[in-house]
This record gives sequence, structure tokens and C-alpha cells, in this order.
Amino acid sequence: MNQLRRRLVVAESVTEVGGRLVWSSPKTNRTRTVLFPPSLAPGIEAQCQGKGPDDVLFTAPEGGVLRLGHWRRRVFDPACRAADLVDVTPPDLRHTAASLAIASGANVKAVQQMLGHASAAMTLDVNAGLLADDQDAVALALDGLVPQMRPREASAGEGAGESDGADSA
Repeated sequence: MNQLRRRLVVAESVTEVGGRLVWSSPKTNRTRTVLFPPSLAPGIEAQCQGKGPDDVLFTAPEGGVLRLGHWRRRVFDPACRAADLVDVTPPDLRHTAASLAIASGANVKAVQQMLGHASAAMTLDVNAGLLADDQDAVALALDGLVPQMRPREASAGEGAGESDGADSA
């Protein structure tokens, strides 16, 4: 972790397969850096206390690897119920974070790297459905770029009884 720059390094992932922990490289077979906002820094710094650079940062309450099934039952699902959220999964939070970053103006390449996606196109494809209001925002932004066109008002004496031969509608 780079505390000054507020970055975590994801170098390995662990998956539970048939009750066994299987360690591997992250999705794209390379480490990635995940930035975190300043408001989370104190909690993450506290989490790092007494741990080495190769230790697992987020562990189970009694230590050891945080297993998804236990964490969902103990923490995630009760938090969703308390917030009246139905059918929300941890990947939904990941998609939401990406969509909010993109919607707030984050560079898509930066979001791609944060998520560990192989391409920016993948990042946009996976999260595009959550950005339904973007078309309205684009229309409004374009509208702001178009100069306001007002019909030219005829000046006094102009057009009174004069004709250029063109039909008017």
C-alpha cells in the first residue's frame, strides 16, 4: 500500500473451490492498483497496522482469509437488509463504483485500470447499462454548445411591400 498516494496493490486473488482456498493472479494476470478516497484512509491505515507488505489486508474477524460466504452472511447481507436493498451482490457494488466514477468524469482508462479490465471497451460495455441518464446529459451538454439562434427581426421599413419573388410560408 502507498499511504501517501492512497493506493492499494492487488497482487493476488483467492477463491474458495470445494472448501479449499486457491490462490492465483488477478483476472488479467497482472497486479493492479486501486485508489481509495481520503475519507477511507484512516480505516485502511488502521487495517495495515502490524502487517507486512505481503500480508492479506482484509481478513476474517478471527484472522485468516476472508471467505466470501461467511462475509456475505455476517456483513454484506445484513447491511443490504438494513438499507432496504434487494438482490444486491458484491459485483453490483463494483459496477456501481465504476459507473459513478465514469459519470463523475473519471478517465475511462483510469477506471479500466482500477477494475483490472483488459480494455477500456470492456469497462464501458460492462457498465454501460448503469449510465442510462448519460444520453440526457450529452443532449444538454450539446445544447450548451449550440449558439442560441433567434429569428432575425425585420427592421422598420424592411419587407413592407417589398418582394424578392420568393414564396413565403
